[in-house]
Amino acid sequence: MALFADDDIIEIMLNPGGELWAESLTKGKFNTQHGLTFAQAENIIKLVAAHQRAIASFDHPEVACELPGSGARFQAWLPPVVTSACFTIRKHVVRELSLDDYVKSGGLSAENAETLRTAVREKKNIIIAGGTGSGKTTFANALLQELSNTTDRLLVLEDLPELQIAAKDCVKLRTCETKTMRDLVKGVMRMRPDRIIIGEVRDGAALELLKAWNTGHPGGLCTVHANSAEATISRLEDLIQEVVNVVPKRLLQEAIDMIVFMQRNKAGKHCVKEIKLL
Repeated sequence: MALFADDDIIEIMLNPGGELWAESLTKGKFNTQHGLTFAQAENIIKLVAAHQRAIASFDHPEVACELPGSGARFQAWLPPVVTSACFTIRKHVVRELSLDDYVKSGGLSAENAETLRTAVREKKNIIIAGGTGSGKTTFANALLQELSNTTDRLLVLEDLPELQIAAKDCVKLRTCETKTMRDLVKGVMRMRPDRIIIGEVRDGAALELLKAWNTGHPGGLCTVHANSAEATISRLEDLIQEVVNVVPKRLLQEAIDMIVFMQRNKAGKHCVKEIKLL
């Protein structure tokens, strides 16, 4: 609970061996030197499941939900999927980092920070790419801070509410069991958006997003899992091929202006590894 209450902590991870790890905005990932027994971990998982009116058991070994009150993302597993109970809690970041914070910590050069500010101001379409835990969402929030005084109408689409928008004219939508990200992207086209922001594109919605960005809705932002800036295009092509056989190469070239690739440095802190202009 102390970790959960600490605004500097963004992720709490319990491994099957009982070791408790944490991710900090300032220190990166570290071993807390604390742990939980199997019984303690199982009780936590079952308590969360019960609150969601779900079952956590040998026959139902997965619990995936948002924690009540905080909205933190909770992903847990029980045997037989794992050898012992484990879970990961991803908290909402309370103390958002700015581009200046990244510059001060060495995660971003001052020159690149100004390049990004200019790109946001000039309504360039930006994709933030990186692996799991590379800091894509945290950096996306840093970029979105640059829109705090905009008069643009922002439509923000997410699977989970992780993006923080200070703009006054903003509408947030979330996917649900009956509405996919593709449905949301299609729907917001009728809501007079100036900018379309997506928390993460992970399926055929990539095609709808690029179409929207390329038809009078510049200044968009989204994140995507990829192993490098160069591989981001291939990753988007793979996602597009989930819904069409032939990838519209011209659409990719015209809709995307910039790829920001995030990576952890040797100290475990998030940094901008590369900025690729298209």
